[in-house]
Amino acid sequence: MARGERSDEAWAWYSAVYEAVQEIPYGRVTSYGHIARLLEKPQCPRQVGVCLKHLPSLSTDPSKKAPRWHSGNVPWQRVINNKGGISPRGPTGASRQASALRAEGVDVTQGAMGEFSVDLQRFGWFPSVLPSEAGQAESSDEEDEEEAAYHT
Repeated sequence: MARGERSDEAWAWYSAVYEAVQEIPYGRVTSYGHIARLLEKPQCPRQVGVCLKHLPSLSTDPSKKAPRWHSGNVPWQRVINNKGGISPRGPTGASRQASALRAEGVDVTQGAMGEFSVDLQRFGWFPSVLPSEAGQAESSDEEDEEEAAYHT
């Protein structure tokens, strides 16, 4: 998504989703809903899915400038539904996501109906805050303590 194609608010949301997804560790998965909660929009898991659906592919044409976010730097495959299922999308989307996860060492099983799933107990990643924000929260607490000590 190019910045000029969306409103500033939509651009900010897409950016926040892509940045959050970049923090999911290799070999781990989380849910659309968890990304939404981490972004303080728990009512928006479907919108997280929309952002990932519109994530551009990385172009193999070296003459084209790559967009800021693309399938090569946003690990879209690490986001699944809250039951551990890989959401079906098109004829090969789920199998492509399963393959990408398997390449990271995630055990993806396939059920009798062809559905793919991941054991969230084993491979799930569900922090209460994004790692990039965890240090900020700690720093903020330390600064508050230092300021309180200074004023006493």
